[in-house]
Formats: sequence, structure tokens, C-alpha cells
Amino acid sequence: MLENNHDCLPKNHQISVEKVAVANLPTAVGEFKIAGYRSLISDEEFVVLFKGEMKAEVPTLVRIHSQCLTGDVFDSIKCDCGPQLQKAMRLIETEGRGAIVYQQQEGRGIGIINKIRAYALQDEGADTVEANEKLGFEVDARNYQQCAEILFDLGLCKVRVMSNNPDKIEALEKAGLQIAERVPIEVESQEPAAHYLKTKKEKMGHLINF
Repeated sequence: MLENNHDCLPKNHQISVEKVAVANLPTAVGEFKIAGYRSLISDEEFVVLFKGEMKAEVPTLVRIHSQCLTGDVFDSIKCDCGPQLQKAMRLIETEGRGAIVYQQQEGRGIGIINKIRAYALQDEGADTVEANEKLGFEVDARNYQQCAEILFDLGLCKVRVMSNNPDKIEALEKAGLQIAERVPIEVESQEPAAHYLKTKKEKMGHLINF
């Protein structure tokens, strides 16, 4: 069940996304709903996977998951993205309530082709931060404002954020969401991901035990 809760938005802020479709989505993890959103100010589209009744007063599990084609679809062990997504789904299934906003900002906002170019630079010895910078991009070009708006539109106000990224949590809080808790989303990783995770912790401040 969805309740629009635009009252939680900061004053004078207008919702800049719109929900265009909602459907059932049975998965190997459990039964979910899936919703499609589109931006009213760009060509960006979003997908939301959610389960249970969305209530403004109930601190609810949420995750903003940036698209990772290599990890989410091809099961790459170069990163921890795919396992994080699966763990978030399992936590929501166990809880019986929660939402995942799937944001199409591949490679921390640089797109899949440039992400592959960054991978090539990593093959030559660069870390994930250095690779983005060598290509002329910001270390992290993502923006989470519309992700927060989607959570408001679902009916949420208080959230328990499944994330290891303090910048993401800060961005959602600045957008007006009440952060009730940070839920760590650490997963087992294999050796190819070791350098990537070390860089995320040391250069990007991610809250991981590595």
C-alpha cells in the first residue's frame, strides 16, 4: 500500500519525479512490488523494489542502490554491489517492509562505457578513484535528491538506511528524510574486490570493516 507523504518534504520543495507504473514482482527472495519513476527535469528513470505498507511514522528499511551492470547482472567479483543488493532484498523480506531505490547512475555517475574505460585503467594499476580522475570525472558524481523524493512519494519519512556510504546518508538527511538508523550492509567479498574495498574505505570514507 502506498501513501503519498509530501508533508515531510522541506518547505517550498516540489517533487520532481513521477510514478508511472506499479506491478507485482515475485523473486527468488520473496514477493515484492516494483514501481517505475521518471524524472520531470531530466531523462533519468528509476526503479523501486518495495514490500509491505509504507507508513510515515514507522522507521523503514531503505537502500539507494546505484546501478552496477557488472556486479548486479554479470556477478562480477571485482566489487561488492551485487551481493549488497541481494542482502538488502533479504533484509526487507525478513522485516516484511522496506524499499530499494535502484538509481541508474552507473559507475558513480559516469555511465557504463566510461566505467569499462575506468576498469581498463584499473587493470594498469590505478584504483577506482584514480581511474575516474584520469578520465576527467569526479570521484563520485551521483546525486540523491530525487531518490529521496521517491521515498517521500512512497509515503516514507523516517528511514533506516542500509548503506556503508556516509555521503549517501548525509544527502538523504539534507533532503529532509529523518534517519532513524544506519544499517551496515557488509557482505563477504573475494580477492579481486580487495583493492576496491580498501580504496572505498581509505579514500571515500566508507564505513566498512576491511
